[in-house]
Amino acid sequence: MLILNKILDILYPRRCILCDGVLDTPDSGVCTQCRPKLNYVKEPSCKKCGKPIGDERGEYCYDCREGRHSYAQGKSVWVYQGEMKQSIYRFKDGGRREYAEFYAKESARLYGDWIKRKDIQAIIPIPIHRHKRYKRGYNQAEIYAKELGKQCGLPVDSKTLIRVVDTLPQKTLSDRERKNNLKKALKIGVDGVQWKRVLVVDDIYTTGSTVDAAAAVLREAGVEKIYILSITIGNGYQKEELEWM
Repeated sequence: MLILNKILDILYPRRCILCDGVLDTPDSGVCTQCRPKLNYVKEPSCKKCGKPIGDERGEYCYDCREGRHSYAQGKSVWVYQGEMKQSIYRFKDGGRREYAEFYAKESARLYGDWIKRKDIQAIIPIPIHRHKRYKRGYNQAEIYAKELGKQCGLPVDSKTLIRVVDTLPQKTLSDRERKNNLKKALKIGVDGVQWKRVLVVDDIYTTGSTVDAAAAVLREAGVEKIYILSITIGNGYQKEELEWM
């Protein structure tokens, strides 16, 4: 097995998640030059969704103050901008599935204890429609979920939540259009739900429309607590900050 892994490393060398250059140390995930560029989510952050908010006096971002979410709490690892934004693009649409291992290791390092405290029973990835899966070849959220499951010792459930409508890409829509876009797009699989406390994972959190839709469906099916973990998240702003933008 060790020999096989070495051969695979030669044929398919591990690459830095930020610059996509070949890594000198395959297990490092990110090269020495790029490591300082990793823009982790820092405090202060929204106590609901986890977005960085930039004002120590505030507890919630503008979105969470103005609206309600169907999930209990959310966390994210990095801010969705700059090199990290390109990293997610390559992971999602460029075939860089191997990035998931580093994403998951950092997720577990930062939030492993939080996951244990919440008594999570299973990890559920945000599903994609079968047409997108056929075109892309994989569901990036599911690959991330499986790597995270290995790190945290949790089962990954990809059958409970399914997507039945091939929706438009969320990034192309307004906030209102995003919510309408997801209506009736998700449903519970034929085997139903066996969990009471789950962690829903995705690659990007922006307005929260996707995970909210997922959480609402899961709650209706009997799940009592839904927590969210995304690889990246957009910046959050409080109302006072938005008035100056």
